[in-house]
Amino acid sequence: MALVLVLLFIVVPIVELFVLIQIGQAIGILPTIALLILDSVLGAMLMRSQGRAAWMRLHRALAEGRVPGREVIDGALVIFGGALLLTPGFLSDILGLILLLPPTRAVVRRVLVARFGARLVASATSGAQSRMGRMFTFETGRGGRPSRSYGDDVVDGTAQDVPAQRRELP
Repeated sequence: MALVLVLLFIVVPIVELFVLIQIGQAIGILPTIALLILDSVLGAMLMRSQGRAAWMRLHRALAEGRVPGREVIDGALVIFGGALLLTPGFLSDILGLILLLPPTRAVVRRVLVARFGARLVASATSGAQSRMGRMFTFETGRGGRPSRSYGDDVVDGTAQDVPAQRRELP
């Protein structure tokens, strides 16, 4: 973790400054500054359009009753990409564009899910169980008796009726 912080706060700014100086020497200081300003303005416009699209996909997923996992990851990547584009520097702009453009963002999302997906699911499951207790689902057969032919998604358990005036689970 300490190595990541050293890279993030020391090495990356030094490399960004080196690249800025090299480009400034190659094309001049005013064109370099103009390029950085133009890059920030175009990045803000791209972030706005991609953020709006991600927001609409999130609402569509919620309206359809789906868990918006992909949409939430896309929204976070758009936010990070926009922040990187607004930060002065050409290397951060390249990474910001990678996170903002839909084809490359899909690749980054796949890599993140492959790397951290199992950890996220395990963390979310254990967090939900610790906050809400274990939840069991069941099916009933004829006459309200438990059915013995459970599917793969069903866990054998018990149920308890909650009185109507009571607003919380037992």
